Amino acid sequence: MRVSRAAALLVPLVVVTLAATACTPGPAAHDGAHAPAASASQERPYDVRPLILPPKKYFGVSRPKAPTSMKPVDDYAELVGKKPNLIAYYAAWGDGFDATGVRNAWSVGALTVVSWEAQDISLTDIADGVSDDYLKDYARAARRLNIPFAISFADEMNGNWETWGTTRTTPQEYVRAWRHIHDVFEDAGATNVIWAWSPNIIEPTGGSVALKPFYPGDAYVEWVGMVGYFTDWDPHTFEGLFGPTVTEVRRFTRKPLLVLETGAMPGGHRAGDVRALFEGVTAAPDIIGFTWFDHKARADWRLSANPEGLAEFKRLAANDLYGFDVRKAG
Repeated sequence: MRVSRAAALLVPLVVVTLAATACTPGPAAHDGAHAPAASASQERPYDVRPLILPPKKYFGVSRPKAPTSMKPVDDYAELVGKKPNLIAYYAAWGDGFDATGVRNAWSVGALTVVSWEAQDISLTDIADGVSDDYLKDYARAARRLNIPFAISFADEMNGNWETWGTTRTTPQEYVRAWRHIHDVFEDAGATNVIWAWSPNIIEPTGGSVALKPFYPGDAYVEWVGMVGYFTDWDPHTFEGLFGPTVTEVRRFTRKPLLVLETGAMPGGHRAGDVRALFEGVTAAPDIIGFTWFDHKARADWRLSANPEGLAEFKRLAANDLYGFDVRKAG
């Protein structure tokens, strides 16, 4: 089995999500849903098109408590010598819209990506409208804030380790749920959302679940995210790890690609894996960046865990191609 985020965590998501019962907004809901509207909310919907295919590469990170707290982001910037401009966090189904986090990130020139996980509810129920009150509240809060952010709903859907994965649902139900969520946001006028469809990378040796049946369609997707990690048993090249997925995706869409979530085990291969990551993303004009999963889980994916890997990461991150102020894109 490929090491995914879910497989990598000893206790899945405990460090990055708030426990929530399905369809019950969590504490963050009070921020977006009931706080005074941001000044931008009085303006016309934000045009996200310059952010979908930006002039430079996204330089992203996921760290515990960010972006609700920006201290982990500041610490990371000091560690690697550059401020990230893409900040990913994980939310359970039922958690409220974290307007504070989205606003925090935007204020320093970074875009937020919410990995929204369909826990404790079936995709069929979502598609059938069981959660529509929750969804409409979330979408209206996003529209009121009117700051761009991305949603990656139920990622790694092509694996069997997630509760919304291949052993629990069908591609048809996945697509139906995705389209329903998207339509609710469209109806609310929340066009400040960038939709990132994010499968786990397919097995380089073949035998993986086909991706196309899970694809909601170009009208419902702006980015194709890829979730994949460099491990001790994987190919230690970018092409070897991500190439098969890129090849398959390009058979049915030309949407921009983003390495939504990645990392490398902290052993002797890490410096080379970091170099492979940067070289691969740099060389591909249709890959718009990456997000490093800087957490300690079953493995220690934090850059600080390996001095050689950190030094290589810092050296390559200095490339001006990586990082830009998202507020000034376009």
